[in-house]
This record gives sequence, C-alpha cells and structure tokens, in this order.
Amino acid sequence: MVFADSEPTGGVPVSTPPAAVKILVAGGFGVGKTTLVGAVSEVTPLHTEEYLTVASEGVDDMGGVEEKSTTTVAMDFGRITVNPQLVVYLFGTPGQERFWFMWNDLVQGALGAIVLTDTRRLETSFASIDFFESRGIPFVIGVNCFHGHMDRSEQEIRGALTLGPEVPLVMGDMRRKEAGRDLLLALVEHLMAVMSADYRR
Repeated sequence: MVFADSEPTGGVPVSTPPAAVKILVAGGFGVGKTTLVGAVSEVTPLHTEEYLTVASEGVDDMGGVEEKSTTTVAMDFGRITVNPQLVVYLFGTPGQERFWFMWNDLVQGALGAIVLTDTRRLETSFASIDFFESRGIPFVIGVNCFHGHMDRSEQEIRGALTLGPEVPLVMGDMRRKEAGRDLLLALVEHLMAVMSADYRR
C-alpha cells in the first residue's frame, strides 16, 4: 500500500491505489501463452484450461503440438507489480478459432499486447496480428524458441509475418521467466515510444 503525500484525514493516512495496466497475450493454439503468463506472474495465475477430447478432432489444428492435452477456453490471468505505483495485469487469450469471439471482450481497456508465435506454425499468429493492427493496439512479437531451438532468422520471421521495422521482435524460450521479462520490457519500451510519438504530433 502506498500512502499519498496529501494531508491525512482525521489522523488516518490517505492511500493511493496503484495505476493498473492491462496487457493481452495472444497467439495461435499451442504457442505457449498459458506458460508465459504462469512464468512471469507474481501470483498463482488463473487458468481456464480443459482437457482436449475427441470432440476437438477435425476442429483444432494439432500440427506441431500433438503432445498438447489441454487448452484455454476462456482466458489466463496473471499479475506483475512493477513498483508500488504500477501493477500490470496479463490476460491470455484462447488460441482456437472457435473461441475468437471472446477477443472483443478481452481487448477492452488493453494498453498493449504480446503476440506469441512458434516458427513451426507461424501462420497461426496471423489472426492475432491482424486483430491488433486493425484496432490500433501496439504489440510486440515473442518468438517461442522451445529448448532454445531457433530454426529461422529474425529477418525470415519478419518477412513471413509482414512486420514493419517498428514492431519489436524478441526471440527466446518463453517458458523461462527471464525471456518473459525481456518480452514485457520490450512491450513497455514500445508503448512509451508510441505514446511519445503521439504526443509530438
């Protein structure tokens, strides 16, 4: 709890709640959104995962993630306290197309976004990129290099995703807290640059 510098009322310090920032974590099915939220959250994250059943056969594309047994059906939620004045709330979106209708609700109030991608299935990130671009929401790309394996260069990935040079791209194993931290820092710096550019206009 942070105490404001203003005069207390009746001898009781007046507290100032921290500012809250909402960030979305999006991307295709099985790219690591739930794992990223869990890796960086300071609290036990809220997950809405369900086991995959035979009902998903022919509906969910399991190519490249055949070992996956669960899926997010609503959202993941985590929290990071940057300092006593700022708290970041992370909302992980569901990746399957049949749950995309929830994105319009989750995006309300979001300041920025992280789009996770997997070089084995880059095409699964197209919808997330289009979604944030169409709404003018700044985003960064996190390339999840599982076990440190990088089979494409940054230039190749930018070309495949048709990214401009202004969009930050961070490569690493996003299951690790350090990689997730670097990705969040890249987003914060990108948001500051965007707001600074808007202010100068």
